[in-house]
Amino acid sequence: MKRYDLRHLHDDFYDRMVELIDKGLKVGEVGIFLFEVGDFSSIQKSADVIKETGHDLMNSLKFNEVDWTIVVKKVDEAVRKERAEKIAAAKAAAQKAAKEAEEAAALKAEEEAKAKAEAEKKAAEEAKAKEEAEKAAAEKAAKEAEEAAKAEAEKKAAEEAAKKAEEEAKAKEAAAKAEAEKKAAEEAKAKADAEKAAAEAEKEKETAKPAPKKQTARKPAGKRNTARKTKAK
Repeated sequence: MKRYDLRHLHDDFYDRMVELIDKGLKVGEVGIFLFEVGDFSSIQKSADVIKETGHDLMNSLKFNEVDWTIVVKKVDEAVRKERAEKIAAAKAAAQKAAKEAEEAAALKAEEEAKAKAEAEKKAAEEAKAKEEAEKAAAEKAAKEAEEAAKAEAEKKAAEEAAKKAEEEAKAKEAAAKAEAEKKAAEEAKAKADAEKAAAEAEKEKETAKPAPKKQTARKPAGKRNTARKTKAK
């Protein structure tokens, strides 16, 4: 068993530790390595380095508040080679899995992006279709309202025209009636005047007719002769 103090190397002790294992320890021998904890990343990294070299990490312990200790057992080259191959295979498998996962993630991201783009396109088309439908509906409603207003205006104009025509017809009828009444009144007046004139003429005619002579009673003939004779004398 050998003990190595690597605290003077701070967080740059990994290469020196591997060198000491390879050259300072015999196969099956245990080495104790002391190093600074620092930001604690050295603890995990030291374990990873021992695993990569193929040796046995027997222990990893806190030495004091600022230092850490790992215990390593050196193994022979055959074991190291076997472990290295396993590590390499595991690393390759992990890399392959990582690559496949990355490719799958990229494919998934691409598919999701494509699906998102298609969804956005579809949403945009639906929004456009909705907008066009709303626009068409608004235009139709406006046209219908315009046509209704026009029809209402035409109806109102027709009603006004009919009312005006009716009023004109009534006025014309009233005028004709008044004219007829006036004419009838004039004719009645003329007739009355004519009748009055005829009555007056008849009256005047009757007034102008000479009075009939009064008949004198005849005297007896004898007496008339006597009278004449007396007058002759």
